[in-house]
Amino acid sequence: MKKRNENKKNKKKNREIRIITWGFVVLFLCMAGYITYYSVTNHQELINNSYNGRQQALLAQNVRGRIYSGDGIILAQTITDEEGKETREYPYQNLFAHVVGYAVNGRMGIESQANYYLINSNAPLSEKAALDISGAKYPGDDVYTTLNVELQQVASTALGIYQGAIIVSEPESGKILAMVSKPDFNPEEILDIWDELIADKESSILLNRVTQGLYPPGSTFKIVTALEYIKENKDTYQNYSYNCTGAITRGEERIQCYHGSVHGTVNFNRSFAKSCNSSFANIGLSLDRQLFQDTLEELLFNQSLDLPFTTGTSRVEVSEQTSEGDMMQISIGQGTTGITPLWLNMLTCAIANDGTAMKPYVVDYVQNSAGTRIKTFSPAVYGKLMEEQEAEILSGLMRDVVEEGTASRLSGLSYTAAGKTGSAEYGTVKGDSHAWFTGFAPAENPQICVTIIIEGAGAGGDYAVPIAKRIFDAYFEG
Repeated sequence: MKKRNENKKNKKKNREIRIITWGFVVLFLCMAGYITYYSVTNHQELINNSYNGRQQALLAQNVRGRIYSGDGIILAQTITDEEGKETREYPYQNLFAHVVGYAVNGRMGIESQANYYLINSNAPLSEKAALDISGAKYPGDDVYTTLNVELQQVASTALGIYQGAIIVSEPESGKILAMVSKPDFNPEEILDIWDELIADKESSILLNRVTQGLYPPGSTFKIVTALEYIKENKDTYQNYSYNCTGAITRGEERIQCYHGSVHGTVNFNRSFAKSCNSSFANIGLSLDRQLFQDTLEELLFNQSLDLPFTTGTSRVEVSEQTSEGDMMQISIGQGTTGITPLWLNMLTCAIANDGTAMKPYVVDYVQNSAGTRIKTFSPAVYGKLMEEQEAEILSGLMRDVVEEGTASRLSGLSYTAAGKTGSAEYGTVKGDSHAWFTGFAPAENPQICVTIIIEGAGAGGDYAVPIAKRIFDAYFEG
Protein backbone atom coordinates (compact mmCIF):
# COMPACT_ATOMS: atom_id res chain seq x y z
CA MET A 1 0.00 0.00 0.00
CA LYS A 2 2.81 2.34 0.96
CA LYS A 3 4.68 1.54 -2.25
CA ARG A 4 1.55 2.19 -4.30
CA ASN A 5 1.17 5.65 -2.74
CA GLU A 6 4.80 6.43 -3.45
CA ASN A 7 4.33 5.45 -7.11
CA LYS A 8 1.33 7.74 -7.36
CA LYS A 9 3.34 10.60 -5.88
CA ASN A 10 6.22 9.94 -8.29
CA LYS A 11 3.89 9.86 -11.28
CA LYS A 12 2.28 13.13 -10.19
CA LYS A 13 5.70 14.73 -9.67
CA ASN A 14 6.91 13.49 -13.09
CA ARG A 15 3.81 14.87 -14.73
CA GLU A 16 4.41 18.26 -13.11
CA ILE A 17 8.03 18.21 -14.25
CA ARG A 18 6.95 17.37 -17.81
CA ILE A 19 4.40 20.20 -17.79
CA ILE A 20 6.98 22.70 -16.53
CA THR A 21 9.56 21.41 -19.02
CA TRP A 22 7.18 21.67 -21.96
CA GLY A 23 6.09 25.07 -20.72
CA PHE A 24 9.67 26.30 -20.87
CA VAL A 25 10.14 24.69 -24.30
CA VAL A 26 7.07 26.46 -25.65
CA LEU A 27 8.16 29.73 -24.05
CA PHE A 28 11.64 29.35 -25.57
CA LEU A 29 10.18 28.63 -29.02
CA CYS A 30 7.90 31.65 -28.74
CA MET A 31 10.82 33.88 -27.76
CA ALA A 32 12.98 32.48 -30.56
CA GLY A 33 10.16 33.01 -33.03
CA TYR A 34 9.60 36.58 -31.85
CA ILE A 35 13.32 37.39 -32.02
CA THR A 36 13.49 35.98 -35.55
CA TYR A 37 10.40 37.94 -36.60
CA TYR A 38 11.70 41.14 -35.00
CA SER A 39 15.10 40.72 -36.64
CA VAL A 40 13.49 40.37 -40.07
CA THR A 41 10.95 43.19 -39.71
CA ASN A 42 13.33 45.58 -37.93
CA HIS A 43 16.53 44.73 -39.76
CA GLN A 44 17.49 48.34 -40.43
CA GLU A 45 16.87 49.46 -36.86
CA LEU A 46 19.03 46.65 -35.52
CA ILE A 47 21.87 47.49 -37.91
CA ASN A 48 21.61 51.19 -37.05
CA ASN A 49 21.77 50.55 -33.31
CA SER A 50 25.00 52.03 -32.01
CA TYR A 51 25.64 48.89 -29.92
CA ASN A 52 25.52 46.64 -32.98
CA GLY A 53 29.06 45.67 -34.01
CA ARG A 54 27.74 44.81 -37.48
CA GLN A 55 28.00 48.51 -38.38
CA GLN A 56 31.74 48.57 -37.84
CA ALA A 57 32.11 45.38 -39.85
CA LEU A 58 30.26 46.95 -42.76
CA LEU A 59 32.28 50.18 -42.54
CA ALA A 60 35.48 48.13 -42.55
CA GLN A 61 34.31 46.47 -45.75
CA ASN A 62 32.49 49.35 -47.51
CA VAL A 63 33.16 53.04 -48.14
CA ARG A 64 30.19 55.08 -46.89
CA GLY A 65 27.98 56.04 -49.85
CA ARG A 66 27.29 59.51 -51.18
CA ILE A 67 24.26 61.70 -50.53
CA TYR A 68 22.91 63.62 -53.54
CA SER A 69 20.37 66.38 -54.04
CA GLY A 70 17.33 65.72 -56.21
CA ASP A 71 19.15 67.33 -59.13
CA GLY A 72 22.20 65.07 -58.77
CA ILE A 73 24.57 67.35 -56.85
CA ILE A 74 26.78 65.79 -54.16
CA LEU A 75 25.81 66.89 -50.64
CA ALA A 76 28.00 64.43 -48.72
CA GLN A 77 30.78 62.04 -49.71
CA THR A 78 33.71 60.15 -48.23
CA ILE A 79 37.18 61.13 -49.38
CA THR A 80 40.02 58.60 -48.97
CA ASP A 81 43.61 59.91 -48.91
CA GLU A 82 46.76 58.09 -50.05
CA GLU A 83 47.19 56.52 -46.62
CA GLY A 84 43.67 55.12 -46.68
CA LYS A 85 42.26 57.58 -44.14
CA GLU A 86 38.60 58.35 -44.76
CA THR A 87 37.09 61.81 -44.24
CA ARG A 88 33.43 62.72 -44.64
CA GLU A 89 33.15 65.82 -46.81
CA TYR A 90 30.16 68.17 -47.09
CA PRO A 91 30.69 70.43 -50.13
CA TYR A 92 28.00 72.91 -49.02
CA GLN A 93 29.14 72.87 -45.38
CA ASN A 94 26.56 74.81 -43.29
CA LEU A 95 23.89 74.98 -45.99
CA PHE A 96 22.44 71.51 -45.42
CA ALA A 97 23.69 71.14 -41.84
CA HIS A 98 20.49 69.92 -40.17
CA VAL A 99 18.73 68.11 -42.98
CA VAL A 100 21.78 66.17 -44.27
CA GLY A 101 23.39 66.06 -40.82
CA TYR A 102 26.62 64.31 -39.89
CA ALA A 103 27.83 60.71 -39.64
CA VAL A 104 29.69 60.82 -36.30
CA ASN A 105 28.78 61.09 -32.61
CA GLY A 106 25.44 59.35 -32.95
CA ARG A 107 24.66 60.76 -36.43
CA MET A 108 21.98 63.25 -37.46
CA GLY A 109 19.67 64.02 -40.37
CA ILE A 110 19.79 61.95 -43.55
CA GLU A 111 23.14 60.55 -42.43
CA SER A 112 21.19 58.88 -39.62
CA GLN A 113 17.92 58.19 -41.43
CA ALA A 114 19.62 56.52 -44.41
CA ASN A 115 22.59 55.06 -42.53
CA TYR A 116 21.58 51.47 -43.33
CA TYR A 117 21.78 52.10 -47.08
CA LEU A 118 24.94 54.21 -46.94
CA ILE A 119 27.00 51.56 -45.12
CA ASN A 120 25.80 48.65 -47.27
CA SER A 121 27.03 47.87 -50.76
CA ASN A 122 25.00 46.37 -53.56
CA ALA A 123 27.77 46.84 -56.11
CA PRO A 124 27.78 44.24 -58.94
CA LEU A 125 29.66 41.00 -58.13
CA SER A 126 32.16 41.67 -60.94
CA GLU A 127 33.05 45.04 -59.39
CA LYS A 128 33.38 43.49 -55.95
CA ALA A 129 35.63 40.75 -57.32
CA ALA A 130 37.94 43.31 -58.92
CA LEU A 131 38.09 45.29 -55.68
CA ASP A 132 38.86 42.13 -53.71
CA ILE A 133 41.90 41.53 -55.90
CA SER A 134 43.17 45.08 -55.35
CA GLY A 135 42.35 44.98 -51.65
CA ALA A 136 40.10 48.02 -51.90
CA LYS A 137 36.77 48.56 -50.15
CA TYR A 138 33.41 48.20 -51.85
CA PRO A 139 31.50 51.42 -52.69
CA GLY A 140 28.52 51.97 -50.40
CA ASP A 141 25.13 52.61 -51.95
CA ASP A 142 24.27 56.22 -52.79
CA VAL A 143 21.21 58.04 -51.43
CA TYR A 144 19.37 60.51 -53.65
CA THR A 145 17.22 63.05 -51.81
CA THR A 146 14.31 65.26 -52.80
CA LEU A 147 16.27 68.42 -51.90
CA ASN A 148 16.75 71.26 -54.37
CA VAL A 149 20.08 73.07 -54.01
CA GLU A 150 18.87 76.36 -55.50
CA LEU A 151 15.81 76.59 -53.26
CA GLN A 152 17.93 75.66 -50.23
CA GLN A 153 20.39 78.44 -51.07
CA VAL A 154 17.64 81.00 -51.65
CA ALA A 155 15.88 80.10 -48.39
CA SER A 156 19.07 80.17 -46.34
CA THR A 157 20.25 83.47 -47.83
CA ALA A 158 16.84 85.05 -47.31
CA LEU A 159 16.73 84.01 -43.65
CA GLY A 160 20.16 85.60 -43.30
CA ILE A 161 21.38 86.26 -39.77
CA TYR A 162 18.01 85.58 -38.17
CA GLN A 163 17.31 82.46 -36.18
CA GLY A 164 14.37 80.48 -37.47
CA ALA A 165 13.23 77.77 -39.83
CA ILE A 166 12.01 77.32 -43.41
CA ILE A 167 10.53 74.25 -45.06
CA VAL A 168 9.59 74.03 -48.74
CA SER A 169 7.60 71.05 -50.00
CA GLU A 170 5.35 69.66 -52.72
CA PRO A 171 1.76 69.41 -51.42
CA GLU A 172 0.75 66.70 -53.89
CA SER A 173 3.63 64.32 -53.12
CA GLY A 174 5.04 65.28 -49.70
CA LYS A 175 8.56 65.75 -51.13
CA ILE A 176 10.67 68.14 -49.06
CA LEU A 177 12.50 70.49 -51.44
CA ALA A 178 14.32 72.61 -48.86
CA MET A 179 14.79 72.58 -45.10
CA VAL A 180 16.70 75.37 -43.37
CA SER A 181 17.28 75.76 -39.64
CA LYS A 182 19.34 78.56 -38.08
CA PRO A 183 21.63 78.90 -36.25
CA ASP A 184 23.52 76.23 -38.14
CA PHE A 185 26.98 74.64 -38.12
CA ASN A 186 29.59 73.09 -40.39
CA PRO A 187 29.20 69.28 -40.20
CA GLU A 188 32.85 68.88 -41.24
CA GLU A 189 33.81 70.52 -37.93
CA ILE A 190 31.39 68.65 -35.69
CA LEU A 191 34.10 66.59 -33.98
CA ASP A 192 36.09 69.74 -33.21
CA ILE A 193 33.16 71.69 -31.74
CA TRP A 194 31.29 68.78 -30.15
CA ASP A 195 32.57 69.19 -26.58
CA GLU A 196 31.92 72.91 -26.70
CA LEU A 197 28.35 72.39 -27.93
CA ILE A 198 27.57 69.76 -25.31
CA ALA A 199 29.04 71.89 -22.51
CA ASP A 200 26.92 74.90 -23.53
CA LYS A 201 23.50 74.12 -22.04
CA GLU A 202 22.01 77.21 -23.71
CA SER A 203 23.10 76.18 -27.21
CA SER A 204 20.39 75.02 -29.62
CA ILE A 205 22.57 74.86 -32.72
CA LEU A 206 22.05 71.13 -33.15
CA LEU A 207 18.26 71.49 -32.90
CA ASN A 208 16.48 71.15 -36.23
CA ARG A 209 13.96 73.94 -35.76
CA VAL A 210 11.86 72.76 -38.71
CA THR A 211 11.02 69.38 -37.23
CA GLN A 212 11.68 69.87 -33.50
CA GLY A 213 11.25 73.57 -32.77
CA LEU A 214 8.07 74.29 -30.77
CA TYR A 215 6.64 77.79 -31.19
CA PRO A 216 3.44 79.73 -30.48
CA PRO A 217 1.71 79.81 -33.88
CA GLY A 218 0.17 83.25 -33.53
CA SER A 219 -2.32 84.11 -36.24
CA THR A 220 -1.41 81.12 -38.43
CA PHE A 221 -3.54 79.15 -35.93
CA LYS A 222 -6.56 81.09 -37.18
CA ILE A 223 -6.58 78.51 -39.98
CA VAL A 224 -7.54 75.93 -37.34
CA THR A 225 -10.06 78.22 -35.60
CA ALA A 226 -11.63 79.07 -38.95
CA LEU A 227 -11.88 75.40 -39.88
CA GLU A 228 -13.72 74.59 -36.65
CA TYR A 229 -16.12 77.50 -37.14
CA ILE A 230 -16.85 76.31 -40.69
CA LYS A 231 -17.45 72.76 -39.40
CA GLU A 232 -19.92 73.97 -36.79
CA ASN A 233 -21.64 76.49 -39.08
CA LYS A 234 -21.58 74.87 -42.52
CA ASP A 235 -24.57 76.81 -43.88
CA THR A 236 -24.27 80.06 -41.93
CA TYR A 237 -20.56 80.90 -41.53
CA GLN A 238 -20.80 83.45 -44.35
CA ASN A 239 -23.40 85.36 -42.33
CA TYR A 240 -20.87 86.11 -39.59
CA SER A 241 -20.37 89.77 -38.69
CA TYR A 242 -18.43 91.50 -35.95
CA ASN A 243 -17.63 95.12 -35.06
CA CYS A 244 -13.94 95.35 -34.17
CA THR A 245 -13.10 98.27 -31.88
CA GLY A 246 -9.48 97.16 -31.54
CA ALA A 247 -9.91 94.95 -28.48
CA ILE A 248 -12.20 92.43 -26.80
CA THR A 249 -12.50 91.79 -23.05
CA ARG A 250 -13.82 88.88 -21.03
CA GLY A 251 -13.31 89.13 -17.30
CA GLU A 252 -9.69 90.08 -16.71
CA GLU A 253 -8.54 88.89 -20.16
CA ARG A 254 -8.18 91.54 -22.85
CA ILE A 255 -7.23 90.71 -26.44
CA GLN A 256 -5.99 93.49 -28.70
CA CYS A 257 -5.60 93.55 -32.45
CA TYR A 258 -2.00 93.72 -33.65
CA HIS A 259 -0.50 97.21 -33.25
CA GLY A 260 -3.81 98.49 -31.94
CA SER A 261 -5.56 98.22 -35.33
CA VAL A 262 -9.30 98.91 -35.42
CA HIS A 263 -10.91 96.92 -38.23
CA GLY A 264 -14.52 98.10 -37.86
CA THR A 265 -17.29 95.86 -39.13
CA VAL A 266 -15.84 92.67 -40.56
CA ASN A 267 -17.34 89.50 -42.00
CA PHE A 268 -15.76 86.05 -41.76
CA ASN A 269 -13.51 86.44 -44.82
CA ARG A 270 -12.28 89.90 -43.87
CA SER A 271 -11.65 88.81 -40.27
CA PHE A 272 -9.27 86.20 -41.67
CA ALA A 273 -7.69 88.39 -44.36
CA LYS A 274 -6.97 91.23 -41.93
CA SER A 275 -6.08 88.76 -39.15
CA CYS A 276 -8.44 90.48 -36.70
CA ASN A 277 -7.61 89.19 -33.21
CA SER A 278 -10.78 90.60 -31.64
CA SER A 279 -13.02 88.91 -34.20
CA PHE A 280 -11.26 85.56 -33.92
CA ALA A 281 -11.35 85.69 -30.12
CA ASN A 282 -15.08 86.26 -30.47
CA ILE A 283 -15.32 83.31 -32.88
CA GLY A 284 -13.38 81.14 -30.45
CA LEU A 285 -15.85 81.91 -27.65
CA SER A 286 -18.69 80.60 -29.81
CA LEU A 287 -17.09 77.20 -30.50
CA ASP A 288 -18.15 73.93 -28.91
CA ARG A 289 -15.21 72.92 -26.70
CA GLN A 290 -15.54 69.16 -27.20
CA LEU A 291 -16.01 69.41 -30.96
CA PHE A 292 -12.99 71.72 -31.15
CA GLN A 293 -10.86 69.23 -29.21
CA ASP A 294 -11.98 66.45 -31.57
CA THR A 295 -10.90 68.57 -34.54
CA LEU A 296 -7.53 69.26 -32.91
CA GLU A 297 -6.93 65.53 -32.54
CA GLU A 298 -7.90 65.00 -36.19
CA LEU A 299 -5.34 67.66 -37.11
CA LEU A 300 -2.59 65.63 -35.37
CA PHE A 301 -2.25 67.74 -32.24
CA ASN A 302 -0.98 66.14 -29.02
CA GLN A 303 0.43 63.09 -30.81
CA SER A 304 3.77 61.97 -32.20
CA LEU A 305 4.03 62.14 -35.98
CA ASP A 306 4.71 58.82 -37.67
CA LEU A 307 7.66 59.98 -39.76
CA PRO A 308 11.18 58.62 -40.40
CA PHE A 309 12.86 61.57 -38.68
CA THR A 310 12.75 63.03 -35.19
CA THR A 311 9.87 65.47 -34.68
CA GLY A 312 8.39 67.55 -31.90
CA THR A 313 4.76 67.25 -30.82
CA SER A 314 2.41 70.14 -31.60
CA ARG A 315 0.14 70.67 -28.63
CA VAL A 316 -2.99 72.44 -27.45
CA GLU A 317 -5.78 71.30 -25.14
CA VAL A 318 -9.39 72.47 -25.10
CA SER A 319 -12.04 71.16 -22.70
CA GLU A 320 -15.25 72.19 -20.96
CA GLN A 321 -13.03 73.56 -18.19
CA THR A 322 -11.16 75.92 -20.56
CA SER A 323 -11.85 79.45 -19.37
CA GLU A 324 -13.13 82.17 -21.69
CA GLY A 325 -9.81 83.98 -21.37
CA ASP A 326 -7.83 80.89 -22.33
CA MET A 327 -10.25 80.17 -25.16
CA MET A 328 -9.67 83.61 -26.62
CA GLN A 329 -5.89 83.16 -26.41
CA ILE A 330 -6.01 79.72 -28.02
CA SER A 331 -8.25 80.98 -30.84
CA ILE A 332 -5.56 83.43 -31.96
CA GLY A 333 -2.68 80.99 -31.50
CA GLN A 334 -1.37 82.24 -28.17
CA GLY A 335 -1.56 80.92 -24.61
CA THR A 336 -0.46 77.31 -24.24
CA THR A 337 -0.54 76.54 -27.97
CA GLY A 338 2.71 75.27 -29.51
CA ILE A 339 3.45 73.93 -33.00
CA THR A 340 6.39 72.82 -35.13
CA PRO A 341 6.97 74.42 -38.56
CA LEU A 342 6.77 70.90 -40.01
CA TRP A 343 3.26 70.40 -38.62
CA LEU A 344 2.09 73.75 -40.02
CA ASN A 345 3.57 72.84 -43.38
CA MET A 346 1.68 69.53 -43.36
CA LEU A 347 -1.59 71.34 -42.55
CA THR A 348 -0.98 73.90 -45.30
CA CYS A 349 -0.17 71.16 -47.80
CA ALA A 350 -3.39 69.37 -46.85
CA ILE A 351 -5.39 72.52 -47.65
CA ALA A 352 -3.59 72.77 -51.00
CA ASN A 353 -4.21 69.07 -51.67
CA ASP A 354 -8.00 68.91 -51.21
CA GLY A 355 -7.75 68.07 -47.52
CA THR A 356 -5.29 65.16 -47.79
CA ALA A 357 -1.94 65.37 -46.01
CA MET A 358 0.88 63.47 -47.68
CA LYS A 359 3.70 61.98 -45.63
CA PRO A 360 6.69 64.36 -45.80
CA TYR A 361 9.82 62.62 -47.05
CA VAL A 362 13.35 63.62 -48.00
CA VAL A 363 14.95 60.35 -49.25
CA ASP A 364 13.85 59.69 -52.83
CA TYR A 365 15.75 56.54 -53.84
CA VAL A 366 18.88 54.48 -53.23
CA GLN A 367 21.24 53.54 -56.06
CA ASN A 368 24.27 51.26 -56.26
CA SER A 369 27.60 52.10 -57.91
CA ALA A 370 26.41 50.74 -61.26
CA GLY A 371 23.43 53.09 -61.33
CA THR A 372 20.80 50.47 -60.47
CA ARG A 373 18.06 51.58 -58.10
CA ILE A 374 18.00 49.42 -54.98
CA LYS A 375 15.11 51.11 -53.20
CA THR A 376 12.56 53.76 -54.23
CA PHE A 377 10.44 55.76 -51.80
CA SER A 378 7.06 56.70 -53.24
CA PRO A 379 4.56 59.33 -52.08
CA ALA A 380 2.25 58.07 -49.32
CA VAL A 381 -0.92 59.49 -47.79
CA TYR A 382 -0.55 60.45 -44.13
CA GLY A 383 -4.23 61.07 -43.56
CA LYS A 384 -7.35 63.01 -44.45
CA LEU A 385 -7.25 66.14 -42.27
CA MET A 386 -10.42 67.79 -43.58
CA GLU A 387 -13.15 67.47 -46.19
CA GLU A 388 -12.45 68.66 -49.72
CA GLN A 389 -15.07 71.41 -49.44
CA GLU A 390 -13.52 72.65 -46.18
CA ALA A 391 -10.09 72.74 -47.82
CA GLU A 392 -11.56 74.71 -50.72
CA ILE A 393 -13.06 77.29 -48.35
CA LEU A 394 -9.81 77.67 -46.43
CA SER A 395 -7.90 78.01 -49.69
CA GLY A 396 -10.20 80.87 -50.66
CA LEU A 397 -9.66 82.55 -47.29
CA MET A 398 -5.89 82.23 -47.70
CA ARG A 399 -6.08 83.71 -51.18
CA ASP A 400 -7.94 86.71 -49.72
CA VAL A 401 -5.01 87.19 -47.31
CA VAL A 402 -2.79 87.74 -50.36
CA GLU A 403 -5.24 89.76 -52.43
CA GLU A 404 -6.50 92.14 -49.75
CA GLY A 405 -4.88 91.24 -46.44
CA THR A 406 -1.63 90.90 -44.53
CA ALA A 407 0.28 89.06 -47.30
CA SER A 408 -0.42 91.61 -50.05
CA ARG A 409 3.25 91.65 -51.06
CA LEU A 410 2.51 88.38 -52.87
CA SER A 411 -0.26 89.88 -55.01
CA GLY A 412 0.04 91.07 -58.60
CA LEU A 413 2.88 88.69 -59.50
CA SER A 414 3.35 86.33 -62.45
CA TYR A 415 1.89 83.57 -60.27
CA THR A 416 -0.96 83.51 -57.76
CA ALA A 417 -0.47 82.64 -54.11
CA ALA A 418 -2.46 81.86 -51.00
CA GLY A 419 -1.29 82.01 -47.42
CA LYS A 420 -1.58 83.13 -43.82
CA THR A 421 0.72 85.38 -41.83
CA GLY A 422 1.31 85.32 -38.10
CA SER A 423 2.93 87.47 -35.44
CA ALA A 424 3.30 85.22 -32.42
CA GLU A 425 4.03 86.92 -29.12
CA TYR A 426 6.42 85.20 -26.74
CA GLY A 427 8.27 85.83 -23.50
CA THR A 428 7.48 88.54 -20.98
CA VAL A 429 8.31 91.64 -23.01
CA LYS A 430 5.17 92.99 -24.66
CA GLY A 431 5.54 93.34 -28.41
CA ASP A 432 8.22 90.69 -28.91
CA SER A 433 6.93 88.35 -31.61
CA HIS A 434 8.00 85.70 -34.08
CA ALA A 435 7.17 86.32 -37.74
CA TRP A 436 5.26 83.52 -39.51
CA PHE A 437 4.09 82.79 -43.03
CA THR A 438 2.67 79.63 -44.48
CA GLY A 439 1.20 79.30 -47.95
CA PHE A 440 1.28 77.81 -51.42
CA ALA A 441 1.37 78.71 -55.10
CA PRO A 442 -0.14 78.81 -57.63
CA ALA A 443 -3.34 79.29 -55.64
CA GLU A 444 -5.51 77.52 -58.21
CA ASN A 445 -3.13 74.60 -58.83
CA PRO A 446 -0.67 74.33 -55.92
CA GLN A 447 2.79 73.03 -56.78
CA ILE A 448 4.88 74.34 -53.90
CA CYS A 449 4.20 74.99 -50.22
CA VAL A 450 6.37 77.25 -48.03
CA THR A 451 6.36 77.62 -44.23
CA ILE A 452 8.57 80.19 -42.52
CA ILE A 453 9.24 81.33 -38.97
CA ILE A 454 11.70 84.10 -38.08
CA GLU A 455 12.39 84.25 -34.38
CA GLY A 456 11.83 87.63 -32.75
CA ALA A 457 11.52 89.49 -36.07
CA GLY A 458 8.07 91.07 -35.64
CA ALA A 459 5.14 91.01 -38.06
CA GLY A 460 4.82 88.09 -40.45
CA GLY A 461 3.64 90.34 -43.27
CA ASP A 462 6.73 92.52 -42.96
CA TYR A 463 9.42 89.87 -42.55
CA ALA A 464 8.25 86.37 -43.47
CA VAL A 465 6.21 87.22 -46.58
CA PRO A 466 9.18 88.81 -48.47
CA ILE A 467 11.17 85.62 -47.84
CA ALA A 468 8.28 83.54 -49.17
CA LYS A 469 8.24 85.73 -52.28
CA ARG A 470 11.94 85.10 -52.92
CA ILE A 471 11.39 81.34 -52.65
CA PHE A 472 8.32 81.38 -54.89
CA ASP A 473 10.19 83.55 -57.42
CA ALA A 474 13.12 81.10 -57.47
CA TYR A 475 10.76 78.17 -57.98
CA PHE A 476 8.69 79.69 -60.80
CA GLU A 477 11.29 81.88 -62.49
CA GLY A 478 14.62 80.24 -61.59
